[in-house]
Amino acid sequence: MIREFAAGFGTLVRGFGLWRTHPRLLALGLIPAAISFAVLAAALIPFGFSLGTIMTWMTPFADGWIAGWRDALRIALGIVLFVAATVLSGLVFTALTLTIGDPFYQRIWRGVERSLGGPEPTGETGFWSTVGEGLRLILLGALIALLTLVLGFIPLVGGALATVVGVLLSGRLLARELTGRAFDARGLDHDARLRLLGSGRARVLGFGVATQLCFMVPLGAVVTMPAAVAGSTMLARALTDRAADRSTSASTTEAGTDAESRTGEASEHA
Repeated sequence: MIREFAAGFGTLVRGFGLWRTHPRLLALGLIPAAISFAVLAAALIPFGFSLGTIMTWMTPFADGWIAGWRDALRIALGIVLFVAATVLSGLVFTALTLTIGDPFYQRIWRGVERSLGGPEPTGETGFWSTVGEGLRLILLGALIALLTLVLGFIPLVGGALATVVGVLLSGRLLARELTGRAFDARGLDHDARLRLLGSGRARVLGFGVATQLCFMVPLGAVVTMPAAVAGSTMLARALTDRAADRSTSASTTEAGTDAESRTGEASEHA
């Protein structure tokens, strides 16, 4: 499991490697990522500067406390609230960027498919399907942010627990959303996608967590997004190829068992 989780991190690293080998291809993804980042930064930066006022409004019961305890509570809650906002903004960023930059990212994942060799999937993701997936991602992101905020109120361990849970859950969502285009191109339905993602759960989670952590670095989301699209294409290819290999192996084993059974029956008759 640990090896698979690390392999998920490695998949994103391979995506970053395309900045060296295919810089023009990945540069296409910078434009929509930069636009989305500017929109979200315009909301998140003022929010960060207003945290002190927000915390004072949220904790009027602490006004009469000793200054040290009051400040410690408000700082801790402020950190949790900012983490929750960052988790949500990462998912909103992904949904918004993939929607407005779909033509650019279509070129990126197709270029990655060609570089991996083998038959290139020919399907496409429709615009309204992309919008619907984006809205779903934002809704689930809001629920994760709310859960992160609630966990933050747990005494002593709340801040650390909220951060870990937020990153894990948002990472899983990111991985699922980013692999969507490669799965669409293969004509896979919802159930088939879930089976593939479940077959490589640790690897998918590792990829998603690595992406989410990069998104939390200032300006990291802009540079990471094209690499994440490339890495998610590699991840989808690895999962589908492994499933195909297992299916072939199972068919071969079953055929071998049937042959042995027929040989045994023939020997008995003889």
